Amino acid sequence: MIVSIFNDVIGPVMRGPSSSHCAAALRIGRMARDLMDGEINSVLVQFDDSGSLPTTHQTQGSDMGLFGGLLGWEADDERLPNSAKHLADAGIDLQFQYGDFGDQHPNTYRLILTNDQVTHQVIAVSTGGGMVEVTRIDEIPMSLFGDYHETLVWLTETAPNTEQLREAVRADFVETHTIDSLQVLQIRSQKPLSDELLKKLIGSQEKVRRLSPVLPVRSRHDMQVPFATCGEMMAHGERTGKSLWELAIEYESARSGMPPDAIVAKMVELVVLLRDSIQQGLAGTQHDDRVLGFQSGEFATKMENGELLEGGMLNRIVLYTTALMEVKSSMGVIVAAPTAGACAALPATCIATGELLGRTDQEIAHAMLAAGLMGVFIATPWSFAAEVGGCQAEGGSAAAMSAAALVTFAHGSLEQATGAASMAMQNMLGLICDPVANRVEVPCLGKNVMAASNALSCANMSLAGFDCIIPFDETVEAAKQVALRMPREHRCTALGGLSMTPTSLALEKRLAGCGSGCSCAPSAMARLKGPGEDGS
Repeated sequence: MIVSIFNDVIGPVMRGPSSSHCAAALRIGRMARDLMDGEINSVLVQFDDSGSLPTTHQTQGSDMGLFGGLLGWEADDERLPNSAKHLADAGIDLQFQYGDFGDQHPNTYRLILTNDQVTHQVIAVSTGGGMVEVTRIDEIPMSLFGDYHETLVWLTETAPNTEQLREAVRADFVETHTIDSLQVLQIRSQKPLSDELLKKLIGSQEKVRRLSPVLPVRSRHDMQVPFATCGEMMAHGERTGKSLWELAIEYESARSGMPPDAIVAKMVELVVLLRDSIQQGLAGTQHDDRVLGFQSGEFATKMENGELLEGGMLNRIVLYTTALMEVKSSMGVIVAAPTAGACAALPATCIATGELLGRTDQEIAHAMLAAGLMGVFIATPWSFAAEVGGCQAEGGSAAAMSAAALVTFAHGSLEQATGAASMAMQNMLGLICDPVANRVEVPCLGKNVMAASNALSCANMSLAGFDCIIPFDETVEAAKQVALRMPREHRCTALGGLSMTPTSLALEKRLAGCGSGCSCAPSAMARLKGPGEDGS
């Protein structure tokens, strides 16, 4: 699937500590619910012991998101923190199982769902930043990203000619999947297909299931983009004379089919939402299952009273970064940009800079779009998921995107913007993900502040003529290669680094009994304890 700025890079609008966990799990749950036609009696959730989820699904929001998705909710639903209770009230029996399932991706979900009529298995992967891919339904390998209306037809007769069927229903793609005597027709379309049309064109069917899109930007069969790498974009920019934000609009317009004005308007909506979230953070936040309390208010007071070291723009950026991180930690509404764990650096940098420079929301949106395009050049060949690449994939990406946004505010050139982005990511290669107490707060807060500070420094260096030396595409590839050599313990499993310090382990044990708003399942919590521990 071709990357979209609004699907893959800046978004979704969500609640929860982690987009790889909360938003992605919710989308997987939504698609699984559709597969069951909305009727679910029980769900068995299976996680591979070698992945990240056995140790993180309770505390980083996978449970919260998955339960909300199974109930059909959106990622910003205010009921999400209490989704476990709502799932139980809906009469859905839930069990977790851990084992060696041979899953290659660390964020693999295996769901076995039942109701009075059918049982289905869904295998899906959270690929980073809230993006997902369903890779198997029952015994049939298939690929569903949530970017189409998907119609699945279990056939009882010989499969029809797929090209003729595609033309007849005006579908984007039609494919037949065959395993032994089982045949399932997969139809991707812009609109849902009616039973009457399917019966007329296909004939006898065992059952039909319709899965609605879960992504804001849909795909289509004739989709093409003007460039896919930073190098290609630079060459295109030299030919057209367009700035980075203008090239971002050109790219997203080609990808989404949206007119340029609508793209800017959509980003302005996100800017307004993010400014409201920052103000919510500054007003004070609270949540029981939390490591850090409300701290940004004291920073604001000290800054206003001149009690901090001279910082100017940097202090405003730090203030907004801490406020947004506190909103995330209190289950408030944030935008994954590019992830929830790294949600604060880019929006805080853009909004603080825009305010201090007296820029309009539209101009702030232009900077966010420029940042989003740099994110495209990360997400296309690699991933934003810390479970795949450590925090260099999250914080490093946020720093690179923020640096390009800041150069855009200064009306810098394409070379300066991409050079700043490359320097910022170079500075964060090898950064591990080691959440304290298995919550996405410490050292995540500091790493967001570091990403923003790094971005400001690199933007100014690039504007002053400093040479990044390594082009952005090569820097991203280097980060990818570093990730391949990074131990599992340092990729958001809470099994290494600060996660395993005595203080972190003690905090995790204390928070396990948080009660209010916590989705911890006692049987699952006990499963994760080591020999000799009481499982409390």
